[in-house]
Amino acid sequence: MRWLTRRLLVASAIAGVFVGVGAPPAFAEGATCLSYNLFGVCILWTQAPASPGQGSGSGSGSGGGSGSFPIVQIDGQDCLPVGLADPQPPQTEAVWEGHTDGAIYLCGVAAGRGGMFVVGYLIPYWSLTAPAAQPDPGTLAQQAVASMQLQAVRVGIVPEARAGSVGLVGMPNWMWVSTPDAQTFGPITRTASAGGWTVSATAKVASVSWDMGDGRVVTCAGPGTPYEASYGAASSPDCGHTYTRQGDYPVRATSHWVVTWSGIGQAGTISLDLAQATDVTIGEAQVLTQ
Repeated sequence: MRWLTRRLLVASAIAGVFVGVGAPPAFAEGATCLSYNLFGVCILWTQAPASPGQGSGSGSGSGGGSGSFPIVQIDGQDCLPVGLADPQPPQTEAVWEGHTDGAIYLCGVAAGRGGMFVVGYLIPYWSLTAPAAQPDPGTLAQQAVASMQLQAVRVGIVPEARAGSVGLVGMPNWMWVSTPDAQTFGPITRTASAGGWTVSATAKVASVSWDMGDGRVVTCAGPGTPYEASYGAASSPDCGHTYTRQGDYPVRATSHWVVTWSGIGQAGTISLDLAQATDVTIGEAQVLTQ
């Protein structure tokens, strides 16, 4: 690639030290080699990105179709689009891949994405259209969370929130998450994409806080244990409470979600609280005398 001889010489030499003279790595079907190191081993390649909502796949070729652009990868890592190459190389150069339309663009190796290349190394590639601006990964993370449609927990409690169900002062009450699933307790993973960039997010409930309505809040690390009649007057092994006075109490269960996300060279966490409420009635045991 005569146009880039001087630009690539040093970086290729460095890459050659790390790549060595072993057999070329196996590329996905449709991938196109754009540059070789001094030993003739392919060191960078390109392939079309997967459509939104699909897996990464191998793509059907290196050239982007209408409205798309190729993602240049180094050692399996995306590099960040920089802009139009100026000046444009002669169309006799291999980087054009035989195309006469589109243009040659550059992307840069960012910290944490360099693999065997030095940070700041610019890689040329052909694209029919200009690369889309890199989206904000935090915004994509929020979109991924929204697609999860997370819900508050379904409350399980004894005494039950129904007419005629009365607990007793001094007797243990059990609380639990009824029929927990991915949307009410996690874990659940979703992705969001824009312009060939993707962020993945995973959400799960870290704990559930039970406001018992009597001034006490019980925090349970897990979903709790559902009560069964065979347990009798035993206390819950992991999520329970005992009332000391009779009355009607509003109980509010707040699930504390923690979302971890990563993509486009960044990572972070999102906290989210969702609540569900119910009511319980607590009475006093009556002693009958004859």
